[in-house]
Amino acid sequence: MGAGGCGVRGCGGVIVPAVDPVSWRAQTTPDLLAVVDAATDERLNYRAYDRRVDRLAAGIEALGADRLAVLLENRPAVPALAFAAMRTGTSLSILNRREAVPELARRVERVDADALVCGADTGWRARELSAASGLTPVVSIDDPEEAGTSPGPDGSPDPAREVAAFPAPGEWGGEPATDPDRTVLVAFTSGSSGRPKGVRLTAGNLLASATASAFRLGVEPDDRWLTPLSMCHVGGLAPAIRSALYGTTVVIARGFDAEGTARTIDRRGVTSVSLVPTALRRLLETGWSPPASLRFVLLGGAPASPELLARALDRGVPVYPTYGTTETASQIATATPTEAADHPESVGRPLAFTDVTIVDDGRPVGPGEVGEVVVSGPTVTPGYLDSSRTAAATGEFGLHTGDLGRRDRSGRLWIVGRLSDRIVTGGENVDPATVADALATHPAVADVAVVGIPDAEWGQRVAALVVPDGDRPSADALREWCDGRIAGFKRPKTVGYASDLPRTASGTVDREAVRDRLAAERR
Repeated sequence: MGAGGCGVRGCGGVIVPAVDPVSWRAQTTPDLLAVVDAATDERLNYRAYDRRVDRLAAGIEALGADRLAVLLENRPAVPALAFAAMRTGTSLSILNRREAVPELARRVERVDADALVCGADTGWRARELSAASGLTPVVSIDDPEEAGTSPGPDGSPDPAREVAAFPAPGEWGGEPATDPDRTVLVAFTSGSSGRPKGVRLTAGNLLASATASAFRLGVEPDDRWLTPLSMCHVGGLAPAIRSALYGTTVVIARGFDAEGTARTIDRRGVTSVSLVPTALRRLLETGWSPPASLRFVLLGGAPASPELLARALDRGVPVYPTYGTTETASQIATATPTEAADHPESVGRPLAFTDVTIVDDGRPVGPGEVGEVVVSGPTVTPGYLDSSRTAAATGEFGLHTGDLGRRDRSGRLWIVGRLSDRIVTGGENVDPATVADALATHPAVADVAVVGIPDAEWGQRVAALVVPDGDRPSADALREWCDGRIAGFKRPKTVGYASDLPRTASGTVDREAVRDRLAAERR
Protein backbone atom coordinates (compact mmCIF):
# COMPACT_ATOMS: atom_id res chain seq x y z
CA MET A 1 0.00 0.00 0.00
CA GLY A 2 1.92 3.00 -1.23
CA ALA A 3 1.43 6.49 0.08
CA GLY A 4 0.83 7.85 -3.41
CA GLY A 5 2.23 11.25 -2.48
CA CYS A 6 -0.08 11.68 0.51
CA GLY A 7 2.62 11.28 3.12
CA VAL A 8 2.66 9.06 6.17
CA ARG A 9 3.15 9.46 9.89
CA GLY A 10 4.19 7.17 12.67
CA CYS A 11 1.68 6.19 15.33
CA GLY A 12 3.28 4.22 18.12
CA GLY A 13 5.47 2.35 15.65
CA VAL A 14 2.66 1.94 13.07
CA ILE A 15 2.79 3.90 9.83
CA VAL A 16 -0.53 5.60 9.08
CA PRO A 17 -1.50 8.00 6.27
CA ALA A 18 -1.30 11.70 7.06
CA VAL A 19 -4.76 12.10 5.50
CA ASP A 20 -7.92 10.12 6.09
CA PRO A 21 -7.95 6.81 4.15
CA VAL A 22 -10.76 7.82 1.76
CA SER A 23 -8.89 10.95 0.68
CA TRP A 24 -5.77 8.84 0.24
CA ARG A 25 -7.61 6.29 -1.89
CA ALA A 26 -9.31 8.98 -3.99
CA GLN A 27 -5.83 10.12 -5.00
CA THR A 28 -4.26 6.70 -5.54
CA THR A 29 -7.05 4.29 -6.55
CA PRO A 30 -10.09 6.46 -7.40
CA ASP A 31 -11.87 3.93 -9.63
CA LEU A 32 -11.83 1.00 -7.21
CA LEU A 33 -15.17 0.06 -5.63
CA ALA A 34 -15.32 1.45 -2.08
CA VAL A 35 -18.82 0.80 -0.71
CA VAL A 36 -21.83 -1.36 -1.52
CA ASP A 37 -25.13 -0.80 0.28
CA ALA A 38 -26.56 -4.32 0.53
CA ALA A 39 -30.10 -2.97 1.02
CA THR A 40 -30.26 -0.59 -1.96
CA ASP A 41 -27.39 -1.83 -4.15
CA GLU A 42 -25.93 1.69 -4.13
CA ARG A 43 -22.26 1.51 -5.15
CA LEU A 44 -19.58 4.15 -4.74
CA ASN A 45 -16.03 4.12 -6.03
CA TYR A 46 -13.39 5.95 -4.02
CA ARG A 47 -13.72 9.12 -6.11
CA ALA A 48 -17.48 9.34 -5.40
CA TYR A 49 -16.99 8.24 -1.79
CA ASP A 50 -14.43 11.01 -1.27
CA ARG A 51 -16.87 13.58 -2.65
CA ARG A 52 -19.57 12.36 -0.26
CA VAL A 53 -17.20 12.57 2.71
CA ASP A 54 -16.15 16.06 1.59
CA ARG A 55 -19.79 17.23 1.44
CA LEU A 56 -20.42 15.87 4.94
CA ALA A 57 -17.27 17.60 6.19
CA ALA A 58 -18.58 20.86 4.74
CA GLY A 59 -21.91 20.27 6.48
CA ILE A 60 -20.24 19.59 9.81
CA GLU A 61 -18.22 22.76 9.42
CA ALA A 62 -21.40 24.73 8.65
CA LEU A 63 -23.05 23.29 11.77
CA GLY A 64 -20.13 24.48 13.86
CA ALA A 65 -20.34 21.22 15.82
CA ASP A 66 -17.36 19.83 17.70
CA ARG A 67 -19.15 16.77 19.10
CA LEU A 68 -21.74 14.99 16.96
CA ALA A 69 -24.15 12.30 18.12
CA VAL A 70 -25.33 10.03 15.31
CA LEU A 71 -28.60 8.09 15.35
CA LEU A 72 -28.73 6.14 12.08
CA GLU A 73 -29.27 2.61 10.92
CA ASN A 74 -26.34 0.83 9.26
CA ARG A 75 -25.78 2.59 5.94
CA PRO A 76 -22.87 4.13 4.02
CA ALA A 77 -23.51 7.52 5.64
CA VAL A 78 -22.25 6.23 8.99
CA PRO A 79 -18.62 5.51 8.00
CA ALA A 80 -18.72 8.54 5.69
CA LEU A 81 -19.51 10.68 8.75
CA ALA A 82 -16.62 9.00 10.60
CA PHE A 83 -14.19 9.94 7.82
CA ALA A 84 -15.66 13.46 7.72
CA ALA A 85 -14.97 13.65 11.44
CA MET A 86 -11.34 12.75 10.76
CA ARG A 87 -11.12 15.59 8.23
CA THR A 88 -12.68 18.23 10.43
CA GLY A 89 -11.30 17.17 13.81
CA THR A 90 -14.81 16.48 15.07
CA SER A 91 -15.63 13.87 17.69
CA LEU A 92 -18.38 11.42 16.68
CA SER A 93 -20.53 9.21 18.90
CA ILE A 94 -22.67 6.60 17.14
CA LEU A 95 -25.68 5.75 19.28
CA ASN A 96 -27.26 2.32 19.66
CA ARG A 97 -30.72 2.53 18.08
CA ARG A 98 -31.85 -0.46 20.15
CA GLU A 99 -31.51 1.41 23.43
CA ALA A 100 -34.35 3.19 25.17
CA VAL A 101 -34.55 6.99 25.06
CA PRO A 102 -33.47 7.46 28.73
CA GLU A 103 -30.33 5.39 28.00
CA LEU A 104 -29.60 7.41 24.87
CA ALA A 105 -30.12 10.66 26.77
CA ARG A 106 -27.48 9.65 29.30
CA ARG A 107 -25.02 8.98 26.51
CA VAL A 108 -25.48 12.30 24.72
CA GLU A 109 -25.08 14.02 28.09
CA ARG A 110 -21.82 12.14 28.70
CA VAL A 111 -20.30 13.13 25.35
CA ASP A 112 -21.66 16.69 25.68
CA ALA A 113 -22.92 16.49 22.09
CA ASP A 114 -23.76 19.77 20.39
CA ALA A 115 -25.78 18.33 17.46
CA LEU A 116 -27.70 15.15 16.62
CA VAL A 117 -27.69 13.58 13.15
CA CYS A 118 -30.57 11.33 12.13
CA GLY A 119 -32.23 9.97 8.98
CA ALA A 120 -35.76 9.44 7.76
CA ASP A 121 -35.96 6.12 9.61
CA THR A 122 -34.75 7.56 12.93
CA GLY A 123 -36.38 11.00 12.86
CA TRP A 124 -39.09 10.16 15.37
CA ARG A 125 -36.61 8.68 17.84
CA ALA A 126 -34.25 11.64 17.33
CA ARG A 127 -37.04 14.11 18.12
CA GLU A 128 -37.97 12.13 21.23
CA LEU A 129 -34.32 12.06 22.30
CA SER A 130 -34.03 15.79 21.70
CA ALA A 131 -37.09 16.40 23.87
CA ALA A 132 -35.70 14.18 26.64
CA SER A 133 -32.15 15.54 26.60
CA GLY A 134 -32.51 19.10 25.34
CA LEU A 135 -30.01 18.35 22.57
CA THR A 136 -30.36 20.64 19.55
CA PRO A 137 -30.01 21.07 16.64
CA VAL A 138 -31.37 17.85 15.17
CA VAL A 139 -30.43 17.50 11.50
CA SER A 140 -31.34 14.82 8.98
CA ILE A 141 -29.15 13.56 6.16
CA ASP A 142 -32.42 12.65 4.40
CA ASP A 143 -35.48 14.76 3.65
CA PRO A 144 -36.11 16.57 6.96
CA GLU A 145 -39.84 16.60 6.26
CA GLU A 146 -39.79 12.82 6.13
CA ALA A 147 -37.71 12.63 9.28
CA GLY A 148 -39.62 15.29 11.17
CA THR A 149 -43.30 14.56 10.57
CA SER A 150 -43.66 10.79 10.64
CA PRO A 151 -45.67 9.53 13.63
CA GLY A 152 -44.16 7.52 16.43
CA PRO A 153 -44.39 3.72 16.63
CA ASP A 154 -47.71 3.94 18.48
CA GLY A 155 -49.21 6.44 16.01
CA SER A 156 -48.74 9.41 18.34
CA PRO A 157 -47.37 12.69 17.02
CA ASP A 158 -43.71 13.49 17.39
CA PRO A 159 -42.42 15.49 20.35
CA ALA A 160 -42.35 19.22 19.62
CA ARG A 161 -38.82 19.31 18.27
CA GLU A 162 -37.72 20.39 14.83
CA VAL A 163 -35.69 18.27 12.43
CA ALA A 164 -33.69 20.43 10.06
CA ALA A 165 -31.86 19.52 6.90
CA PHE A 166 -28.20 18.65 7.19
CA PRO A 167 -26.42 21.77 5.90
CA ALA A 168 -26.58 21.95 2.10
CA PRO A 169 -23.66 20.37 0.25
CA GLY A 170 -20.84 22.77 -0.41
CA GLU A 171 -17.12 22.86 -0.82
CA TRP A 172 -15.21 21.98 2.28
CA GLY A 173 -12.42 24.49 2.51
CA GLY A 174 -10.01 22.60 4.73
CA GLU A 175 -7.08 20.31 4.05
CA PRO A 176 -7.85 16.58 4.59
CA ALA A 177 -5.07 16.13 7.13
CA THR A 178 -5.60 13.61 9.90
CA ASP A 179 -4.21 14.19 13.37
CA PRO A 180 -3.52 10.65 14.64
CA ASP A 181 -3.72 11.78 18.26
CA ARG A 182 -7.09 13.54 18.08
CA THR A 183 -10.23 11.80 19.35
CA VAL A 184 -12.57 11.12 16.41
CA LEU A 185 -14.87 8.53 17.94
CA VAL A 186 -16.43 8.05 21.37
CA ALA A 187 -17.85 4.53 21.72
CA PHE A 188 -19.76 3.34 24.75
CA THR A 189 -19.32 0.11 26.65
CA SER A 190 -21.05 -0.97 29.85
CA GLY A 191 -18.95 -1.76 32.92
CA SER A 192 -19.83 -3.52 36.12
CA SER A 193 -20.63 -0.26 37.91
CA GLY A 194 -23.68 0.35 35.73
CA ARG A 195 -22.46 3.71 34.43
CA PRO A 196 -21.65 3.54 30.71
CA LYS A 197 -17.99 4.13 29.91
CA GLY A 198 -17.28 6.51 27.08
CA VAL A 199 -14.15 5.29 25.30
CA ARG A 200 -12.14 7.85 23.35
CA LEU A 201 -10.62 6.49 20.15
CA THR A 202 -8.23 8.45 17.98
CA ALA A 203 -7.65 8.23 14.24
CA GLY A 204 -4.32 6.64 15.13
CA ASN A 205 -6.07 3.94 17.22
CA LEU A 206 -8.46 3.07 14.39
CA LEU A 207 -5.81 3.00 11.68
CA ALA A 208 -3.32 1.06 13.81
CA SER A 209 -6.05 -1.53 14.45
CA ALA A 210 -6.76 -1.75 10.73
CA THR A 211 -3.07 -2.23 9.99
CA ALA A 212 -2.61 -4.93 12.63
CA SER A 213 -5.73 -6.74 11.43
CA ALA A 214 -4.31 -6.88 7.90
CA PHE A 215 -1.16 -8.59 9.15
CA ARG A 216 -3.27 -11.35 10.75
CA LEU A 217 -6.05 -11.77 8.18
CA GLY A 218 -4.30 -10.74 4.98
CA VAL A 219 -5.60 -8.48 2.21
CA GLU A 220 -6.53 -9.46 -1.35
CA PRO A 221 -7.29 -6.93 -4.13
CA ASP A 222 -10.83 -8.28 -4.66
CA ASP A 223 -11.77 -8.41 -0.97
CA ARG A 224 -15.36 -7.51 -0.05
CA TRP A 225 -15.97 -7.32 3.68
CA LEU A 226 -19.59 -7.66 4.82
CA THR A 227 -20.54 -5.96 8.07
CA PRO A 228 -24.02 -6.84 9.40
CA LEU A 229 -23.02 -5.83 12.96
CA SER A 230 -24.31 -2.52 14.28
CA MET A 231 -21.90 0.31 13.57
CA CYS A 232 -22.52 1.74 17.04
CA HIS A 233 -20.05 -0.96 18.09
CA VAL A 234 -16.41 -0.76 17.04
CA GLY A 235 -16.67 -4.29 15.62
CA GLY A 236 -19.34 -3.08 13.19
CA LEU A 237 -17.56 0.11 12.12
CA ALA A 238 -14.03 -1.32 11.93
CA PRO A 239 -14.49 -3.17 8.58
CA ALA A 240 -15.34 0.14 6.90
CA ILE A 241 -12.19 1.76 8.31
CA ARG A 242 -10.08 -1.23 7.31
CA SER A 243 -11.47 -1.50 3.80
CA ALA A 244 -10.80 2.18 3.07
CA LEU A 245 -7.21 1.84 4.30
CA TYR A 246 -6.70 -1.27 2.15
CA GLY A 247 -8.44 0.11 -0.94
CA THR A 248 -10.94 -2.77 -0.92
CA THR A 249 -14.75 -2.87 -0.65
CA VAL A 250 -17.02 -2.83 2.39
CA VAL A 251 -20.54 -4.24 1.98
CA ILE A 252 -22.88 -2.65 4.51
CA ALA A 253 -25.98 -4.55 5.64
CA ARG A 254 -28.79 -2.97 7.66
CA GLY A 255 -28.46 -5.78 10.18
CA PHE A 256 -28.28 -9.54 10.51
CA ASP A 257 -30.82 -12.14 9.54
CA ALA A 258 -29.63 -15.60 8.64
CA GLU A 259 -31.22 -16.06 5.25
CA GLY A 260 -30.55 -12.48 4.12
CA THR A 261 -26.92 -12.63 5.21
CA ALA A 262 -26.44 -15.97 3.45
CA ARG A 263 -27.85 -14.49 0.21
CA THR A 264 -25.64 -11.43 0.50
CA ILE A 265 -22.51 -13.54 1.01
CA ASP A 266 -23.38 -15.79 -1.91
CA ARG A 267 -24.58 -13.16 -4.39
CA ARG A 268 -22.30 -10.20 -3.78
CA GLY A 269 -18.91 -11.87 -3.92
CA VAL A 270 -18.30 -11.43 -0.19
CA THR A 271 -14.85 -12.63 0.86
CA SER A 272 -14.97 -11.60 4.54
CA VAL A 273 -17.66 -11.17 7.16
CA SER A 274 -17.79 -10.13 10.81
CA LEU A 275 -20.19 -12.15 12.97
CA VAL A 276 -21.00 -12.91 16.59
CA PRO A 277 -21.36 -16.59 17.61
CA THR A 278 -25.17 -16.43 17.71
CA ALA A 279 -25.25 -15.18 14.13
CA LEU A 280 -22.89 -17.90 12.92
CA ARG A 281 -24.99 -20.55 14.64
CA ARG A 282 -28.12 -19.29 12.94
CA LEU A 283 -26.39 -19.24 9.57
CA LEU A 284 -25.36 -22.86 9.99
CA GLU A 285 -28.89 -23.80 11.05
CA THR A 286 -30.22 -22.62 7.67
CA GLY A 287 -28.04 -25.25 5.99
CA TRP A 288 -25.73 -22.58 4.57
CA SER A 289 -22.28 -23.60 3.38
CA PRO A 290 -19.65 -20.99 2.56
CA PRO A 291 -18.82 -20.23 -1.09
CA ALA A 292 -15.27 -20.83 -2.26
CA SER A 293 -14.74 -17.05 -2.37
CA LEU A 294 -15.16 -16.63 1.42
CA ARG A 295 -11.69 -16.15 2.95
CA PHE A 296 -12.65 -15.68 6.59
CA VAL A 297 -15.36 -15.22 9.17
CA LEU A 298 -14.09 -12.96 11.95
CA LEU A 299 -15.97 -14.29 14.97
CA GLY A 300 -16.08 -12.10 18.07
CA GLY A 301 -18.26 -10.18 20.49
CA ALA A 302 -18.67 -13.20 22.78
CA PRO A 303 -16.91 -16.51 23.44
CA ALA A 304 -17.49 -19.19 20.80
CA SER A 305 -18.09 -22.69 22.14
CA PRO A 306 -15.86 -25.55 20.97
CA GLU A 307 -19.01 -27.23 19.63
CA LEU A 308 -19.85 -24.24 17.42
CA LEU A 309 -16.29 -24.00 16.13
CA ALA A 310 -16.19 -27.72 15.33
CA ARG A 311 -19.51 -27.50 13.50
CA ALA A 312 -18.34 -24.48 11.50
CA LEU A 313 -15.02 -26.05 10.57
CA ASP A 314 -16.76 -29.28 9.55
CA ARG A 315 -18.96 -27.20 7.23
CA GLY A 316 -15.83 -25.63 5.69
CA VAL A 317 -16.31 -22.20 7.28
CA PRO A 318 -12.93 -20.39 7.56
CA VAL A 319 -13.57 -19.18 11.08
CA TYR A 320 -11.16 -16.88 12.94
CA PRO A 321 -12.18 -16.56 16.62
CA THR A 322 -11.16 -13.17 17.95
CA TYR A 323 -10.97 -11.35 21.26
CA GLY A 324 -11.13 -7.59 21.39
CA THR A 325 -12.47 -4.62 23.29
CA THR A 326 -13.86 -1.20 22.52
CA GLU A 327 -10.83 0.24 24.33
CA THR A 328 -8.49 -1.33 21.77
CA ALA A 329 -10.47 -0.34 18.65
CA SER A 330 -11.48 -3.99 18.14
CA GLN A 331 -9.09 -6.94 17.85
CA ILE A 332 -6.51 -7.85 20.48
CA ALA A 333 -5.88 -11.48 19.56
CA THR A 334 -7.20 -13.65 16.74
CA ALA A 335 -6.87 -17.37 16.10
CA THR A 336 -6.56 -18.93 12.65
CA PRO A 337 -8.83 -21.82 11.60
CA THR A 338 -5.99 -24.25 12.29
CA GLU A 339 -5.57 -22.88 15.81
CA ALA A 340 -9.35 -22.97 16.28
CA ALA A 341 -9.32 -26.67 15.40
CA ASP A 342 -6.30 -27.54 17.54
CA HIS A 343 -7.04 -25.20 20.49
CA PRO A 344 -10.79 -24.48 20.27
CA GLU A 345 -11.04 -22.43 23.45
CA SER A 346 -8.09 -20.16 22.61
CA VAL A 347 -8.48 -16.79 20.91
CA GLY A 348 -5.04 -17.11 19.33
CA ARG A 349 -2.01 -14.89 19.55
CA PRO A 350 -2.02 -11.10 19.94
CA LEU A 351 -1.96 -9.03 16.78
CA ALA A 352 1.07 -7.13 15.52
CA PHE A 353 2.04 -4.10 17.64
CA THR A 354 -0.14 -5.36 20.53
CA ASP A 355 1.49 -6.42 23.80
CA VAL A 356 -0.55 -8.60 26.17
CA THR A 357 0.57 -9.17 29.77
CA ILE A 358 -1.18 -11.46 32.24
CA VAL A 359 -1.03 -9.75 35.61
CA ASP A 360 -1.89 -11.02 39.08
CA ASP A 361 -1.49 -8.87 42.18
CA GLY A 362 0.31 -6.23 40.12
CA ARG A 363 2.95 -8.59 38.70
CA PRO A 364 3.20 -10.52 35.42
CA VAL A 365 2.59 -14.26 35.74
CA GLY A 366 4.09 -17.11 33.78
CA PRO A 367 2.63 -19.40 31.10
CA GLY A 368 -0.46 -21.27 32.24
CA GLU A 369 -1.15 -18.98 35.21
CA VAL A 370 -4.39 -17.01 35.33
CA GLY A 371 -4.49 -13.25 35.81
CA GLU A 372 -5.98 -10.08 34.42
CA VAL A 373 -5.43 -9.36 30.72
CA VAL A 374 -3.51 -6.09 30.35
CA VAL A 375 -2.92 -4.60 26.90
CA SER A 376 -0.60 -1.95 25.51
CA GLY A 377 0.15 -0.68 22.02
CA PRO A 378 -1.00 1.89 19.44
CA THR A 379 -4.56 0.55 19.32
CA VAL A 380 -5.20 1.28 23.01
CA THR A 381 -7.44 4.23 23.86
CA PRO A 382 -5.85 7.34 25.34
CA GLY A 383 -8.56 7.14 27.99
CA TYR A 384 -12.20 7.37 28.97
CA LEU A 385 -14.32 10.49 29.11
CA ASP A 386 -13.97 10.22 32.88
CA SER A 387 -10.33 10.80 33.82
CA SER A 388 -10.76 8.91 37.10
CA ARG A 389 -11.77 5.80 35.12
CA THR A 390 -8.69 6.23 32.94
CA ALA A 391 -6.43 6.40 35.99
CA ALA A 392 -8.07 3.34 37.54
CA ALA A 393 -7.72 1.26 34.36
CA THR A 394 -4.15 2.22 33.50
CA GLY A 395 -1.09 0.63 35.06
CA GLU A 396 2.55 -0.15 34.53
CA PHE A 397 1.84 -2.71 31.81
CA GLY A 398 -0.97 -0.90 30.01
CA LEU A 399 -4.75 -0.97 30.00
CA HIS A 400 -6.45 -3.31 32.46
CA THR A 401 -9.28 -5.01 30.54
CA GLY A 402 -11.08 -6.52 33.53
CA ASP A 403 -10.94 -9.92 31.83
CA LEU A 404 -9.18 -12.96 33.25
CA GLY A 405 -6.94 -14.98 30.99
CA ARG A 406 -3.86 -17.12 30.60
CA ARG A 407 -1.26 -17.73 27.90
CA ASP A 408 0.62 -20.85 26.92
CA ARG A 409 4.32 -21.05 26.12
CA SER A 410 3.57 -20.40 22.45
CA GLY A 411 1.87 -17.12 23.28
CA ARG A 412 -1.71 -18.22 22.64
CA LEU A 413 -4.32 -16.49 24.78
CA TRP A 414 -7.28 -18.00 26.62
CA ILE A 415 -10.02 -15.85 28.17
CA VAL A 416 -11.30 -17.71 31.22
CA GLY A 417 -13.62 -15.25 32.97
CA ARG A 418 -14.24 -11.67 33.99
CA LEU A 419 -13.33 -9.61 36.97
CA SER A 420 -16.63 -7.85 36.59
CA ASP A 421 -20.04 -9.45 36.49
CA ARG A 422 -21.10 -8.06 33.14
CA ILE A 423 -23.20 -10.26 30.92
CA VAL A 424 -22.40 -10.74 27.23
CA THR A 425 -25.49 -11.93 25.36
CA GLY A 426 -25.44 -12.19 21.58
CA GLY A 427 -22.44 -9.88 21.39
CA GLU A 428 -24.10 -7.16 23.50
CA ASN A 429 -22.77 -6.11 26.90
CA VAL A 430 -25.38 -5.94 29.65
CA ASP A 431 -24.74 -4.50 33.09
CA PRO A 432 -26.68 -6.48 35.73
CA ALA A 433 -27.21 -3.37 37.87
CA THR A 434 -29.00 -1.59 35.02
CA VAL A 435 -31.46 -4.48 34.67
CA ALA A 436 -31.89 -4.83 38.44
CA ASP A 437 -32.60 -1.10 38.79
CA ALA A 438 -35.33 -1.30 36.15
CA LEU A 439 -36.96 -4.34 37.76
CA ALA A 440 -36.73 -2.88 41.26
CA THR A 441 -39.07 -0.04 40.28
CA HIS A 442 -41.93 -2.55 39.76
CA PRO A 443 -44.37 -2.18 42.64
CA ALA A 444 -44.52 -5.96 43.19
CA VAL A 445 -40.73 -6.40 43.47
CA ALA A 446 -39.18 -6.18 46.94
CA ASP A 447 -35.66 -7.20 45.97
CA VAL A 448 -33.89 -8.55 42.89
CA ALA A 449 -30.51 -9.84 41.72
CA VAL A 450 -29.49 -10.16 38.07
CA VAL A 451 -26.77 -12.44 36.68
CA GLY A 452 -25.80 -14.10 33.43
CA ILE A 453 -26.30 -17.83 33.01
CA PRO A 454 -25.01 -20.04 30.17
CA ASP A 455 -27.11 -20.15 27.02
CA ALA A 456 -26.43 -22.38 24.01
CA GLU A 457 -27.68 -19.77 21.54
CA TRP A 458 -26.68 -16.41 23.04
CA GLY A 459 -23.54 -17.37 24.98
CA GLN A 460 -25.19 -15.98 28.10
CA ARG A 461 -28.75 -15.02 28.94
CA VAL A 462 -29.94 -12.37 31.35
CA ALA A 463 -31.55 -13.98 34.40
CA ALA A 464 -33.27 -12.36 37.39
CA LEU A 465 -34.03 -13.76 40.85
CA VAL A 466 -36.96 -11.79 42.25
CA VAL A 467 -38.21 -11.43 45.81
CA PRO A 468 -41.92 -10.49 45.44
CA ASP A 469 -43.58 -7.79 47.48
CA GLY A 470 -46.98 -9.38 48.04
CA ASP A 471 -48.46 -11.10 44.99
CA ARG A 472 -45.85 -12.61 42.69
CA PRO A 473 -45.58 -10.74 39.36
CA SER A 474 -45.40 -12.97 36.29
CA ALA A 475 -42.23 -13.16 34.19
CA ASP A 476 -44.10 -11.65 31.24
CA ALA A 477 -45.31 -8.75 33.37
CA LEU A 478 -41.76 -8.04 34.49
CA ARG A 479 -40.48 -8.12 30.91
CA GLU A 480 -43.23 -5.74 29.82
CA TRP A 481 -42.28 -3.45 32.71
CA CYS A 482 -38.78 -3.23 31.26
CA ASP A 483 -40.05 -1.98 27.89
CA GLY A 484 -39.07 1.66 27.47
CA ARG A 485 -36.80 1.52 30.50
CA ILE A 486 -34.00 -0.64 29.11
CA ALA A 487 -33.15 -2.11 25.71
CA GLY A 488 -34.97 -5.26 24.66
CA PHE A 489 -31.82 -7.40 24.70
CA LYS A 490 -31.36 -6.51 28.41
CA ARG A 491 -34.74 -7.88 29.50
CA PRO A 492 -34.45 -11.07 31.60
CA LYS A 493 -35.09 -14.23 29.60
CA THR A 494 -35.15 -16.31 32.79
CA VAL A 495 -37.01 -15.23 35.93
CA GLY A 496 -36.93 -17.09 39.22
CA TYR A 497 -38.48 -16.33 42.61
CA ALA A 498 -37.26 -16.54 46.19
CA SER A 499 -38.40 -15.45 49.63
CA ASP A 500 -34.96 -13.88 50.19
CA LEU A 501 -31.83 -13.37 48.14
CA PRO A 502 -28.91 -15.62 49.12
CA ARG A 503 -26.19 -13.59 50.80
CA THR A 504 -22.66 -14.04 52.00
CA ALA A 505 -21.59 -13.69 55.62
CA SER A 506 -20.80 -10.02 55.01
CA GLY A 507 -24.32 -9.38 53.76
CA THR A 508 -23.59 -8.97 50.06
CA VAL A 509 -25.58 -10.94 47.48
CA ASP A 510 -24.05 -14.37 46.84
CA ARG A 511 -24.00 -14.16 43.06
CA GLU A 512 -22.83 -17.71 42.53
CA ALA A 513 -25.74 -19.01 44.61
CA VAL A 514 -28.10 -16.79 42.61
CA ARG A 515 -26.63 -18.11 39.36
CA ASP A 516 -26.96 -21.73 40.49
CA ARG A 517 -30.57 -21.24 41.52
CA LEU A 518 -31.49 -19.59 38.22
CA ALA A 519 -29.65 -22.22 36.21
CA ALA A 520 -31.73 -24.83 38.03
CA GLU A 521 -34.85 -22.77 37.23
CA ARG A 522 -34.18 -23.30 33.52
CA ARG A 523 -34.03 -27.04 34.00
